[in-house]
Amino acid sequence: MAIPESQLDIWSKQGSVTQSKSTYATIKNALKAAGTPYADQSFECFLQGSYGNDTNVYAESDVDIVMKIDSIFYHDISRLPQAEQAAYGGSHSDASYALSDFKRDVTNALRMRFGVDVQSGGKAIWIKPSGGRRNADVLVAADFRRYYEFTSVTNQRYAEGICFFLADGTQVENFPKQHSRNCTAKHQATNHWFKPTVRIFKNMRNRMIEDGLIEDGLAPSYFLEGLLYNVPHEKFGNAYENTFVECFNWAFNADVSKLVCANGLHWLVRDGSRTSWPPVNYSEFLDAARQLWNQWS
Repeated sequence: MAIPESQLDIWSKQGSVTQSKSTYATIKNALKAAGTPYADQSFECFLQGSYGNDTNVYAESDVDIVMKIDSIFYHDISRLPQAEQAAYGGSHSDASYALSDFKRDVTNALRMRFGVDVQSGGKAIWIKPSGGRRNADVLVAADFRRYYEFTSVTNQRYAEGICFFLADGTQVENFPKQHSRNCTAKHQATNHWFKPTVRIFKNMRNRMIEDGLIEDGLAPSYFLEGLLYNVPHEKFGNAYENTFVECFNWAFNADVSKLVCANGLHWLVRDGSRTSWPPVNYSEFLDAARQLWNQWS
């Protein structure tokens, strides 16, 4: 039997935001404190992830924060013709203050404020919860530009995002602001059904993990938001039960090779990409969702 509308309505609700807002404010104040070694650099601090996109559910606790340095940037010029790549190379030089320096200084600034609660990870800096402060991940990143045109510094076209490096030196690029803007636009275009539907899919995912239908980590929230971003606007609405069925059926029958992440700049389903959902995981999630839906009691 299907999951009843009453349960879907519960799952559609946003989780608490009071503690997350307080946590973000506390950490942001520490990052922007006077006297840090990077105080003379241009940088930006902002939320990303579920709390940043208003798709958090009650089970979530981590607050995801990006600390991005803007006074340096990394680039991808692979899409430019050779002449434009040469023009780019002649117009730019290496910066003296590197992302590794920025990450070291940000880590030290956080340790000055939160002490042993700060732990460095391969991807982000983790701050343990304390009192009313939630878990927080601080991703230290640099400005990133994916170039589509460059003839001079006054005639250039690029998509602006962030990049960071894993412990093994792998560079990862992403576009969180485009993701957030596009999710908000989708929410408005679906008459405010998109974000509650994302929360339903996320709560279903959590229930599948509890029931042993899928492994934890198989269906990250980022990919669920991307999946529903691709679903046509007209599939949302009327009731949550109808919306789930329409979205699920569309996703089940979709040509996954054409699906994009919510940022519109990465493919959603691909093998061998850190920014894409492996096809086998995409299929396993949908199979488990159908099983949960049909076996609900």
